[in-house]
Amino acid sequence: MSHRSIFKVAIVGCGRVGMTAAYSIITSGLATDLVLVGRDKAKLEGEKLDLEHALPFLPDVNIVATDDYADLQGTDVVIFAAGAAQEPGETRLDLAKKNLALVDALVPKILEHAPHTVLLMVTNPVDVLTNRANEISGKYNGRVFGSGTLLDTARFRFYLSEFLDVNPRSIHTYILGEHGDSSFPALSGATLGGAKLTELPAFSHEKAMQSFEQARSAAYRIIEGKGATYYAIGTVLTQIVKSIQRDARTVMPVSHPLKDFYGVSDVSLSVPCIIGRRGIEKVMPVQLDEAEIEQLHASAEAVRAYQQ
Repeated sequence: MSHRSIFKVAIVGCGRVGMTAAYSIITSGLATDLVLVGRDKAKLEGEKLDLEHALPFLPDVNIVATDDYADLQGTDVVIFAAGAAQEPGETRLDLAKKNLALVDALVPKILEHAPHTVLLMVTNPVDVLTNRANEISGKYNGRVFGSGTLLDTARFRFYLSEFLDVNPRSIHTYILGEHGDSSFPALSGATLGGAKLTELPAFSHEKAMQSFEQARSAAYRIIEGKGATYYAIGTVLTQIVKSIQRDARTVMPVSHPLKDFYGVSDVSLSVPCIIGRRGIEKVMPVQLDEAEIEQLHASAEAVRAYQQ
């Protein structure tokens, strides 16, 4: 592997989301080293072996299965996927109490052994847990952030593309705020091919809001149907890791503690950020109209209630 720069990724919590991310990351060729961290080492050894059997067809990667957090030393990115999963009928915020306890127990161990890592939070409620992880870190330097509404945004663009009949990659708009029920679409600044989305002849506000509702309720439909969501979020996490590994400085809506963003502070929500080698390099200004600003503040209050 002498021709590849060392890039070490760890996944803490190797359930369906964690292992789907692991599989996506090794097939992408991003990592030279992958560390799987969890309590059940026998299961992790099985996961490791299953992944290793694919390596004859993939870029080489050294995979470690461990229950020892010392193995995180030198890690570039740690994906935090440990925690209880969302049950049918349960909101993401309902998970707060049990998963906050895990953050309190595990994040100090992660930062002890990998103090310079980028810590990417994915466990729900991701905004609440991201805020707590930043409090534990005490640095607020962009190295600790959550996957936030990047998946919501991907879902929204997908549903918008269906009625607009264009490639979703050509639609530039975001879902912002909480990764959950108080999220909102930032349509006032949305564009397609450089033109304002809302001014295009094919645009329909009614259909756009239907697309948003489809995106917002997607996780509930998936959980009801198959028990959990993991393929799309695994891909989302790989895209974030790719932007870090390549220092690509890609703009993505991710969750982190806001500081006077349209008057919102001290709560973690998703807004567009530049993602590079050090995590969040810069928070991007985003155009919001008055109604969207009100929705941002409402989302902040919904999340803040669980951050105490």
